[in-house]
Amino acid sequence: MDNSKIMRIALEQSAYDCCCAPEDFVSADNSVHVSKASDRARRYLELPHICNLVSYGTNIVATGREDLLPEIERCISHMPAIEHCFETPGLYPLNKILEKEGARICFMAEYFLPDIDEVFRYDRSCADSFEFGVMEAVEFEGLYLPEWKNALCADRRHLDRLAVGAFDQGILVGLAGCSADCDTMWQIGVDVLPEYRRKGIASALTNRLARETFERDLVPFYCAAWSNVKSVRNAIRSGFRPGWVEATAKSDAYIENMLKKG
Repeated sequence: MDNSKIMRIALEQSAYDCCCAPEDFVSADNSVHVSKASDRARRYLELPHICNLVSYGTNIVATGREDLLPEIERCISHMPAIEHCFETPGLYPLNKILEKEGARICFMAEYFLPDIDEVFRYDRSCADSFEFGVMEAVEFEGLYLPEWKNALCADRRHLDRLAVGAFDQGILVGLAGCSADCDTMWQIGVDVLPEYRRKGIASALTNRLARETFERDLVPFYCAAWSNVKSVRNAIRSGFRPGWVEATAKSDAYIENMLKKG
């Protein structure tokens, strides 16, 4: 495994997610594609998309409803720079298109891929006072609790395959979990109890789990909302680097329900 192969695997996965070809993400031109359900897409995606924008930094690949794609294509083609499509001035005209169909941009996320050299260069000595242990699914089946909701997902517990725990004198104080969201890529989430934060535990857990994932010949990846500065910092400390960004639309009903749940 090297960084070139990691990127190739990520591009192939994004192509499954967006119903396009891996080469579309590195083209000089933007492209639009009709969104369809796929058994090769990330398993937590609710497909087909209303509208989803993806960029690896070179262009924008949009996928969504066929009837909306002409307007979406015109919208993204009029932006002076790629990054403007993912900033609020660029999202306002996109929202006007979506609002006519009872939808809005809902999620804006940055996805991180491991830099394999940085992952294996990581020094976890800052967290040496804690013990770390690898757990298989049967060992963490009793840990679907609020304090570990980012590391493990109760709604998709069948996808949670691997975890690493941090222990202070036998007490679990931090947990990172891997979800088998794709055939070739596992997503990492992490939680640390409030009183144990800022001690290097999160990055030590994330890094250890990334290494364990590599040992299974799989690519770990990490997602954070752009506003979650703490999570982004953890990704960088753990040996991850920005890979791609996404802006995803959801129905008004979905968004209202999400707001009610808090």
